[in-house]
Amino acid sequence: MAGHRWSVVTVSYQSAETLRRCWGGDPKPYEWIVVDNCSTDDSVAVAQELGARVIRLPENVGFARANNVALREATGEYVLFANPDLEVRPDGLDTLRRHLDTHGGLVAPQLLASDGVPQPNGRGFPYATAKLGNRKLWPLSRLHAAYRMVAEPGEARYVAWVMGAAVAGRTADVVRLGGWNERFFLYYEDHELGLRAWRHGLPVVLLGDVRWTHHWARATNSLRWSRAHSLELRGARTFFGMFPEFLVGLPPAARRHRRAAGLIGSPVPRPSVTDPTARPDPTAVG
Repeated sequence: MAGHRWSVVTVSYQSAETLRRCWGGDPKPYEWIVVDNCSTDDSVAVAQELGARVIRLPENVGFARANNVALREATGEYVLFANPDLEVRPDGLDTLRRHLDTHGGLVAPQLLASDGVPQPNGRGFPYATAKLGNRKLWPLSRLHAAYRMVAEPGEARYVAWVMGAAVAGRTADVVRLGGWNERFFLYYEDHELGLRAWRHGLPVVLLGDVRWTHHWARATNSLRWSRAHSLELRGARTFFGMFPEFLVGLPPAARRHRRAAGLIGSPVPRPSVTDPTARPDPTAVG
């Protein structure tokens, strides 16, 4: 697949039916790398049948580590990390590329649920109270209403982080950033990636002009305890241990993450008409 501008990375685990549903159709105009986390179903065979280059892992190493396995193999100038339950429309890749060429950083499409309703895949600062509010816990759900963000067509918004179901960047930038943090097995790795990008001067943006369907069913929505709940709790302990400001308020998050705090929720400036190739510095906050 040499010569493709984009490398698209998908981590699969027991994903055969989901891959059939979301990744069929015409030959893909990008390098598609599927890293399989030791599935026992037909995930590998289905991915190969659909045109992916498959990397089979001997054990389930988690989402972050599997993404990094593919990142080391990616040959495209740009990389998109895309879940098995995402419908990637190739025409949207050019729009993502143009944004990255102008602004750099990380960018995500606006995700839509199966019924076409926008999913708030852009998020504000991940305070523990905001996380609880996201689970409809009143009054935290009202206090943190701005935590969940969407971008309308024609709109691009700075966010603290984007859901790991779809996140893109220049491959060289993601490599320099260090890829995904392998301290996380599953859950919260996307929070950390976004915050780390901001700390390295790379803005994180939700782009409303690219709108892809994400057939998402959160595994931890049920009140019945499961392995998914245990993994989410493990991820939360790791994350809040790294970022106590979002749990106890110290140090103040706006001071530790000054650049992000100054821009989250605001629109991304359009390139200058007089110099359309100029790349603004979105992290230059006073």
